[in-house]
Amino acid sequence: MRPLRIILLAVLAALLAAPAAGAHVVHVVKPGETLWQIAAQNNLTTRTVAVYNGLAPDAHLLFGTTVKVPTVAEGAAALAGAGITPAATAPGALRTRVASVRAVPAGAPPPLGAYIVRPGDTLSGLAAQTRVSVAQMAYVNGLKPTARLLIGTVLKLPSGAPTPIHASEPVPATRVIPNAAPVPTPGRLSAERVKQLAAEHGAPASLAAAIAWQESGFNNAVVSPANARGIMQVMPGTWDWVQHNLAAAPLSPTSPEDNVRAGSLYLARLLRETHGDVRLAAAGYYQGLSSVRSRGMFDDTKKYVDNVLALRARFGG
Repeated sequence: MRPLRIILLAVLAALLAAPAAGAHVVHVVKPGETLWQIAAQNNLTTRTVAVYNGLAPDAHLLFGTTVKVPTVAEGAAALAGAGITPAATAPGALRTRVASVRAVPAGAPPPLGAYIVRPGDTLSGLAAQTRVSVAQMAYVNGLKPTARLLIGTVLKLPSGAPTPIHASEPVPATRVIPNAAPVPTPGRLSAERVKQLAAEHGAPASLAAAIAWQESGFNNAVVSPANARGIMQVMPGTWDWVQHNLAAAPLSPTSPEDNVRAGSLYLARLLRETHGDVRLAAAGYYQGLSSVRSRGMFDDTKKYVDNVLALRARFGG
């Protein structure tokens, strides 16, 4: 019987040592705890934990929320699924920048109108397929109407537009970010600073903070798959419009604080246009107010608004 007992003990030890599928551990965030600390405590990289949870590596963690800590195998699979390799990205040609596009925060709907340029796509062709003018599409994305699109360029198409004809083709591995303002730069602001800047520029502090957290986790280096940039995820066309119509002084395209100022000015304008309807203004920030008024809120928009309003309570709203 002794050999059988030894075999059973060995099998039991092997089962305990080998992580099962879905073996991640749920960690409750403590006051002041960071993603880096959680990763370091578990011998993982910050990026691994971030990607596994659908967060930006510099994401600000809210006290009491949960983070899934993956096994090494689960973390590696998440990185591979996101197309992340150890090779660093580098500046590309034609005054564009090649960059990693953020993962959408957990619980957030994907950006409306996100599209990655495939072989054969042109700006004029995409404009015709999505039923907008070349000038309008170029302006929204910070491009010249005559621009030649590089494969992998991240673009924002009209919300709810017909699917481009090349969309079924494989998604290019490289991401090319159009060289336009605002510029995604390193830097993250605290929730209190975001709220202060929003209040100074006419937007409800808690609402602006909820949108900023939902959009970027307060990380100014974030570029969405729909070409929005920075803490408030401002589109190039929106940035230019705010500069010319709402800003009292020039805004710096590289400043995290000015990114929040621009987003707050735009949010305040949406609230004025909707007569203070917070739900409609938040929907307009995500989907575009004209689209919401003409087509109603899409399902993704409703999810976005619900998330923002739930987050608002955490920021004092």
